[in-house]
Amino acid sequence: MPGRQLRGRGWCGPGKGGKGGEDEDEDENEEKGYDENQKFDEFEGNDVGLFASAEYDEDDREADAVWEEIDKRMDSRRKDRREARLKEEIEKYRASNPKITEQFADLKRKLVTLSAEEWETIPDIGDYSLRNKKKRFESFVPVPDTLLEKARQEQEHVTALDPKSRAAGGAETPWGQTPVTDLTAVGEGRGTVLSLKLDRLSDSVSGLTVVDPKGYLTDLKSMKITSDAEISDIKKARLLLKSVTQTNPKHPPGWIAAARLEEVAGKIQAARLLIQKGCEECPTNEDVWLEACRLSNPDEAKGVIAKGVKRIPNSVKLWMQAAKLENDDFTKRKVLLKGLEHIPDSVRLWKAAVELCNEEDARTLLGRAVECCPLHVELWLAFARLETYENARKVLNRAREKLPKEPAIWITAAKLEEANGNTPMVGKLIERGIRALQREGVVIDREEWMKEAEAAERAGSVATCQAIIKNTIGIGVEEEDRKRTWVADAEECKKRGSIETARAIYAHALTVFLTKKSIWLKAAQLEKSHGTRESLDALLRKAVTYRPQAEVLWLMGAKEKWLAGDVPSARAILQEAYAAIPNSEEIWLAAFKLEFENHEPERARMLLAKARERGGTERVWMKSAIVERELGNIEEERKLLDEGLQRFPSFFKLWLMLGQLEERLGNLDKAKEIYEAGLKSCPSHVPLWLSLANLEEKTNGLSKARAVLTMARKKNPKNPELWLAAIRAESRHGNNKEADNLMAKALQECPTSGILWAASIEMAPRAQHKSKSADAIKKCSPHDPHVTTAVAKLFWRERKVDKARSWLNRAVTLAPDIGDFWAYYYKFELQHGTDEDQKDVLKRCIAAEPKHGEKWQTISKAVENSHQPTEAILKKVVVVLGKEESASENNDH
Repeated sequence: MPGRQLRGRGWCGPGKGGKGGEDEDEDENEEKGYDENQKFDEFEGNDVGLFASAEYDEDDREADAVWEEIDKRMDSRRKDRREARLKEEIEKYRASNPKITEQFADLKRKLVTLSAEEWETIPDIGDYSLRNKKKRFESFVPVPDTLLEKARQEQEHVTALDPKSRAAGGAETPWGQTPVTDLTAVGEGRGTVLSLKLDRLSDSVSGLTVVDPKGYLTDLKSMKITSDAEISDIKKARLLLKSVTQTNPKHPPGWIAAARLEEVAGKIQAARLLIQKGCEECPTNEDVWLEACRLSNPDEAKGVIAKGVKRIPNSVKLWMQAAKLENDDFTKRKVLLKGLEHIPDSVRLWKAAVELCNEEDARTLLGRAVECCPLHVELWLAFARLETYENARKVLNRAREKLPKEPAIWITAAKLEEANGNTPMVGKLIERGIRALQREGVVIDREEWMKEAEAAERAGSVATCQAIIKNTIGIGVEEEDRKRTWVADAEECKKRGSIETARAIYAHALTVFLTKKSIWLKAAQLEKSHGTRESLDALLRKAVTYRPQAEVLWLMGAKEKWLAGDVPSARAILQEAYAAIPNSEEIWLAAFKLEFENHEPERARMLLAKARERGGTERVWMKSAIVERELGNIEEERKLLDEGLQRFPSFFKLWLMLGQLEERLGNLDKAKEIYEAGLKSCPSHVPLWLSLANLEEKTNGLSKARAVLTMARKKNPKNPELWLAAIRAESRHGNNKEADNLMAKALQECPTSGILWAASIEMAPRAQHKSKSADAIKKCSPHDPHVTTAVAKLFWRERKVDKARSWLNRAVTLAPDIGDFWAYYYKFELQHGTDEDQKDVLKRCIAAEPKHGEKWQTISKAVENSHQPTEAILKKVVVVLGKEESASENNDH
């Protein structure tokens, strides 16, 4: 057995068996036919090559194929797990070894928020590489004496023979005048080497150069001679281009490049001779003739271009250049007409000729042009514009026959009908045109047709714009996506200033979605911003016809009538709205506001009484108390507030109003009891806590107010308003250090609060303003209006007017409902702006109708200011801001 023999050989090695063992092994190897020791492989063992001498028959091949299939099957089963494991390993590796770009990705995204001024303030980084830190050693090699001697001899002007030369009879050169190194021979040798290289670059079979000569055309354009080194480069280029023109004289770019090289070198005459030779070698190339015309004298240019058009009569470029060389329009037109005799189908020549003609001649030329170029739509449209109404219709009919797939012809026909007062025909033409184009296989792209509609609007063809939108806006849009797509299209058109297009989209959408309140509101907003009062009123009338239950549409219509000064119409609209929606509290409150603001308190009181009888909500009771407060009926006001609190004990505004009533009457203890009772029912409402804290500060001092605010913060954690009230209380009593400590704690608890960061900036010393502002912008949202206003005030103090105006404008844009920001902006313009700027801010503030703001609400909700307009409130807030600023300056001094 082979195994037994292997074991026997293993026990009887050379050390024990001597030569006898070796002989036995050799005999065994001879019997087996191979040597096991020679066939040993370190990976496979002795079995490798065991069957190398055996034949590889069909059974072996089939077995190998079966095993290969099994291996593939097993590999495919493990593939998913192997790939998942590999993916998991890669993710772990990337998580533990992130790339540098990934580490700084969040910082890169934040670069979007940097302004232009911040970019400019970033310092330029210097070059701190080790390469530039190494001290460079420059070595200088002295000029050889032979070179200096040669230069001296070249610059020397000799007028007499040397004595040695006379002694030799002038027939031989003395040895002293011959330098050791002959530099002339060296220069000639370099020229020989260069010529050999150029010859080697040429193709010996075809004789054409393998150097690309077209590259020299662009290289030579920017070439300027500034040094001797560049002069030597020009010489090399001249040799190379000479080789190009000699090896391939029929190649036009080579001649053009050679001529431009001479032009750059300042040898204009040589350039003209070269390009002239190029014209002779390449007479049918228009670029060579154009270059020759450019390089020629103005007097000779006409002759050159005349030769060119004789050799190439079908070149449009040459005829255009020939016309350009003429001085008067008549001669230019004559040249162009001569060119059209040779090239009657050139649209470029026809256009140029028509532009030089008067209207009558242009009409004649275009009549001929459309015959020669019947497939060019611009010529047809230009021809139709110059014709009369009847003739233009005929021209467009002919154009449709020649170009049945061109939509511009149908649109132009619609514009023509609209311009001549035939508006009913416009929609029919567009509809018929779309059907005809679809029959011809033209794909109707709604985006392109919308662009055409916007172009028609800009041209003043509103009916055409509307017809295009009506017939194409629904093409290619799924039924369930129509509303969303059409509203988005209208908003995009509105942003681009295409108001009529947006109006047409909404009009079509409302024919499909008659009962969609959102579309009616969008259309009404468009009319309010860009339409007239009449168009808005008509739209809202139509809207409430289809959506009578939509309160907002009724209220919008009534408000517009009120703003227009038509109070009876507004009252009538609200009566209709009440008939349509009898139980709507919004309608009741709108009617109350209309009467109350127009100084009809009795009517307002009756409306609110009816609303209370019908079981009004807490807002009705609050409005009722406000009416009684203004009329001075203290007992009635207290009664209404008490009744309201019995019905709605969790409505904090009723508690607040009752407490403020007692404060006005001087019943501070009673007010304190009311605030405390209100906080038991509404512990999470901050205005009640603030009112109680202010009352305690007035009556019992800072310690009581501090206790109230501490309790408020425990009940309402992470509330920036409560922290700010505590900080201001400490500042009012001169405890600046305690205020700073509270601010630090507040920013830890509320790190993204804009009002806290704005107060922190104002409290910081002057030297820390910039760093505090930078921290505030980083921590808060970059669009926080409080921080924006605080930064604007810093610019304002530093007299950086443009930056302050920009930041204040940003603040009122971000939060137009906060009146304090408008007051700061208006005060700034009063100091640094013009009358136009002040009027603009005032107008924008009135349009925004701000309702919030710490100082704004204090003034606007005072009893004496209840019916004051926005303008009056704004000016009063500005006065208050001025007083506070003066007081703070006095404290600083």
